[in-house]
Amino acid sequence: MYNKAYKGDICSHERSFFLDNFFRRLIQNPKKIVGEYIKEGDTIVDLGCGPGYFSIDMAKMVGETGRVISVDLQPQMLEKVGEKAKKQGLSNRIRLHACPQDRIDLDPSVAADFVLLFYMLHETPDPNRFMREIKTFLKKDGKCLIVEPIFHVSKTHFQKLTQDIKNIGLTILGSPSKKGGRSLLVSA
Repeated sequence: MYNKAYKGDICSHERSFFLDNFFRRLIQNPKKIVGEYIKEGDTIVDLGCGPGYFSIDMAKMVGETGRVISVDLQPQMLEKVGEKAKKQGLSNRIRLHACPQDRIDLDPSVAADFVLLFYMLHETPDPNRFMREIKTFLKKDGKCLIVEPIFHVSKTHFQKLTQDIKNIGLTILGSPSKKGGRSLLVSA
């Protein structure tokens, strides 16, 4: 969906109900998709978090000692995450971060155990620059799960993204199946 405010194919906050509903949970259950990569006490970065579909579940997974940094460029999406976190008593585990469209711009002290890019890498203006920035805050033994929608990202384009990710020095750990699209697990 083209979003004029952000000059690109970014799902508008006005259509966020498509991103978090009962039917999606049946098809793309967050615990099944990311649960094996998250443990209590972890620092998680949810890039392009939208209305918090994954952020809320990941905040439960990291426990009292962990945190989730929910990153989005639309303030309205972050407001939705904040409201959900407050209702579920998770506000102390979730930090909201508004980023500009051309970079993530996290505090240099962030050291992520896990980074999630679910259906959003194709929305970035420069995926290579984006992945290089992720490399700066992903811990040495941390993992990054990239899942791209088959209906937006062709197999050829995903292969090119994979090669570009290798070229910037990230290690490809595999292509986990049943993650809801074309997937890639990488580490720093």
